[in-house]
Order: sequence, then C-alpha cells, then structure tokens
Amino acid sequence: MEIEIGSLLTEKNLTISCAESCTGGLLTDRLTNVAGSSAYVKGAVVAYANETKMNVLQVKEETLKNFGAVSRQTAQELAVNVRQILNTDIGVSITGIAGPGGGTPEKPLGTVYIGISGPNGDRIQKFNFKGTRTEIKEKAVEAALVLIQVYLTIEKSF
Repeated sequence: MEIEIGSLLTEKNLTISCAESCTGGLLTDRLTNVAGSSAYVKGAVVAYANETKMNVLQVKEETLKNFGAVSRQTAQELAVNVRQILNTDIGVSITGIAGPGGGTPEKPLGTVYIGISGPNGDRIQKFNFKGTRTEIKEKAVEAALVLIQVYLTIEKSF
C-alpha cells in the first residue's frame, strides 16, 4: 500500500508529514520503506508525551485538558499543525491507546483517532481496534495507509 501511496503522491506532486503518538513512528517507517520516498516524505514527529504535543506540535493545552490526547480534536490539531510546521501538502496524525493499560470506559483500549489534513480539508476517523499492543499499533498504521490512499484517490483532484 505504501508503494501505491508513494506513486500517488509523486503523480500529484504532493508532500506528506506525520505526527504519531501511539504508533511511535511506524507509519513513517512504512512510508519511508519505499525507494525514493525522500521526494515526498518531508518529516515526522513522534509526540508521545503531551508536553511534546504542546511544545513541538503546538496542540493547545486547552484541547488536551478538555478532550484528552486521544480525541478527535487532538488528532485534528496534530494533523493540521504537523502539516504547517513541516510545510507539507498533507499532514497525517495517529493518537490512541495501544495498551495494555490506559483504557477507560469512555476510551477503551484500542481507541485510535487518525487525522488527515490537506488541500481538500481535514478528515478525522475514530477506530476501536482489538488485540495486543503490537497488533493495535499495526492495525492503526494499516488504517492510516488506507485513509491516505482514499484521501488521495477519492477526494476532489488536487
């Protein structure tokens, strides 16, 4: 899938950046496994701590206090801000609870939000994955790749 995404980004002359929390850089790893990806992958920030989300990716403290790190609002700010900070056409974010701890009744283990910000607006999707920590992280990356592909192929042309 990352090869097809690379082809689409190249064909459309678009660049991409990532803001990853619970996946710890796995999405960026997948995107950069493609030869020539330096032409379209401009960078990434692994923002595991809220402090990093605020200080590096400029997520508002109020957003984190009011909605939490694992929320639609935080995913959107991460995607929008990484796009602006790294000056790319598309910003992608992943934030969630990979476990084994950290889940709550409101946000159980496996809750993940994926955000995409680009020329055709912002898209935020919530997922509830099951599995081990590693499985949840891998499922989140697979979902992000699908969302990027959909954004690049189904959305209005760039």
